[in-house]
Amino acid sequence: MTDDLELAAELVRDAGRLAARMLRQGLDTHHKSSVSDVVSDADHAAEELVVARLRAARPDDGLVGEEGANHPATEGRTWYIDPVDGTYNFLSGLPYWCSALALAGAGNGAGPPVLGAVYHPSADELWLGGVDEPTSCNGTPVRRLADTPLSQLSLATYLHPQTMPDEGAREPLLAVLRGAATVRMLGSGSLELAAVAGGRLGLWAQLDTLDWDWLPGAALVSAAGGATEVLSHRGHRWHLAGNRQAVDEARALLLG
Repeated sequence: MTDDLELAAELVRDAGRLAARMLRQGLDTHHKSSVSDVVSDADHAAEELVVARLRAARPDDGLVGEEGANHPATEGRTWYIDPVDGTYNFLSGLPYWCSALALAGAGNGAGPPVLGAVYHPSADELWLGGVDEPTSCNGTPVRRLADTPLSQLSLATYLHPQTMPDEGAREPLLAVLRGAATVRMLGSGSLELAAVAGGRLGLWAQLDTLDWDWLPGAALVSAAGGATEVLSHRGHRWHLAGNRQAVDEARALLLG
């Protein structure tokens, strides 16, 4: 576990610094599904760096990357790679983006995350945590998450404008939002989840989250003593993370 965590720390730090350096030098960008869903040469280069080094260091492990990496596992462990999480922020000059990595073990990678690593280049913050490895930021353990009511907490989420007409997405999310003290929408799921693990944000609630956007930060929240849940409701998969009390309250509001 320690060797895996050290490897993950090295990879996300190097990937984040590569992306930041390429941004300073100028980048070509491309749109994927919408004007806000963008990818750059830095996304691809950072993912290629992580993939090449994982293939060399952990040849039996599987790899799944946001930008297309897909190598099946032979030993039941899979790494999930998000080379630049928050690419829209990254390309817009907003400093809220990161490189993120998770390792999942059971069920050919389908089980809970073994570890998560998130590097925030703009703040030079490295978040690490996993099974038997309490969450830390730059080597300093975070305070364990304690039960706190949702009404006293900030909630981080995201709802794409194209999703708003969908009542099955909008109505459950609004029910949860009404229970929180305030709402933040910062544009990088892994950084938001790291902030939940570190007590900077109170709860994370988002629908239909992809594995590379969920697993790195979910590992950090779990390793900080928090709760993470994925549940199906009204045609969507909902992802919740925070202290146990807040997650329980959010689930009740969501299911309404």
